[in-house]
Amino acid sequence: MVEIRMRVNGVSESLDVPPWVSLLDVLREHLGLTGTKRGCDQGACGACTVLVDGERINACLALAVQYTGRDITTIEGVAGGGDPHPLQTAFIRDDGFQCGYCTSGQICSAIGMLAEHGAGSASAVTEHVAATGIALSGAEIRERMSGNLCRCGAYNGIVRAIQDVAESPR
Repeated sequence: MVEIRMRVNGVSESLDVPPWVSLLDVLREHLGLTGTKRGCDQGACGACTVLVDGERINACLALAVQYTGRDITTIEGVAGGGDPHPLQTAFIRDDGFQCGYCTSGQICSAIGMLAEHGAGSASAVTEHVAATGIALSGAEIRERMSGNLCRCGAYNGIVRAIQDVAESPR
């Protein structure tokens, strides 16, 4: 067993876990945070996406011991002060989900993606890699969110929700 300490959704946690346990299993099985979903267990679907120090990762591929001392945010922690996160509201308003299975990963990924975009990171479809002020077009959003699959096909609503949040004044 290995002791891990991390902040999960703003709460300090200390757990003894086997060194081979994934971050996804720690969140779901040890901490009861079942909003993060198990999808493919191969990092291909994005259902398990969480934020680590504000950056998005696939929790199914991450060993929990790697994240000792880090800040983890799951879908349960994205809302602030009891109010839903703007992306949660936009997903509802813009019909960005159907069955809802991928929604927690989509929202966490979108939060991370918007931060990456805000920091000036280019994507595979960005015309000029060194460009600044990259417009967040539908094509940009689709490329940047390509690691998150929706088996129901709610992509148009997901893109619309992300665009709405990206274009709204903060």
